[in-house]
Amino acid sequence: MAHRQISLPGKIIYGIIIVVALFWVTFPFYWAFINSVKKQAETFRPTWIPVLQFTPTWEHWTSELAIPETRRALLNSTMIAVGAATLSTLLGTLAAYALARFRFTRPNNGFFTTWFLSQRIMPPVLFVIPFFLLMRQVNLLDTVLGLILLNATFTLPLPVIILSQMFRELPSELEEAARVDGASRIQAFLQVALPLVAPGLVAAWILCLAFSWNEFLFGLSLTSKSAMPMPVIIAGAEHTRGVQFHYVGVRSLLTMLPPTIMAMLAQRYIVRGLTLGAVKG
Repeated sequence: MAHRQISLPGKIIYGIIIVVALFWVTFPFYWAFINSVKKQAETFRPTWIPVLQFTPTWEHWTSELAIPETRRALLNSTMIAVGAATLSTLLGTLAAYALARFRFTRPNNGFFTTWFLSQRIMPPVLFVIPFFLLMRQVNLLDTVLGLILLNATFTLPLPVIILSQMFRELPSELEEAARVDGASRIQAFLQVALPLVAPGLVAAWILCLAFSWNEFLFGLSLTSKSAMPMPVIIAGAEHTRGVQFHYVGVRSLLTMLPPTIMAMLAQRYIVRGLTLGAVKG
């Protein structure tokens, strides 16, 4: 079947859409970088081209990285994101396999799937006060462990939904053959099914990492000093003289770059994981 040639006006429209989308995505990075290399007085002026319109400086980077609170927040965000992503992917993989390979009654599989989806649909602000009281009761307020558990709770639906469909697409005969050869159900799961959905595991882990890294509400509500993550540090750039845009730029880039670089390095696995099983031959 021959492909229809796109007309010149159509190419122009597509080009405009791509340029607008690219500008929309990259402008926050550019804004943050420009303000991070401007002097404080220069951030209030409409200058956008370094060297030509203003002299760039790295003093804000060095001064910001020298602040113990910023370094601690980077470490906290890393531990929270990695811990929550790992925990939610581990539990989500087991739940996804159970939903794909077993049939439950009262409640059934559909109920469990809907329940997992509801964890992403319901706004987290509804649970701030209950979780605050619960964390205070178990002495997990202002702790990294408390935020890991909370973020894992709200990112758990991602691996469940992604991996349950992938497990359904795997022929059960592969695991049955392994069990005929003497493997237990756990061995068949670990040695046969799990390696075949490895791209989905990577995709689910990266998505959970990104959501946990960007979580602001719980970090603001349940921390005060020790476990404060980077999104809360960014919000703290307001000063008595107004918003310190140069510090906002530095902190925004410090927050955006790690998950962005990780997603770019693993984009092949993310695309493959999210599309595996989506198209049947």
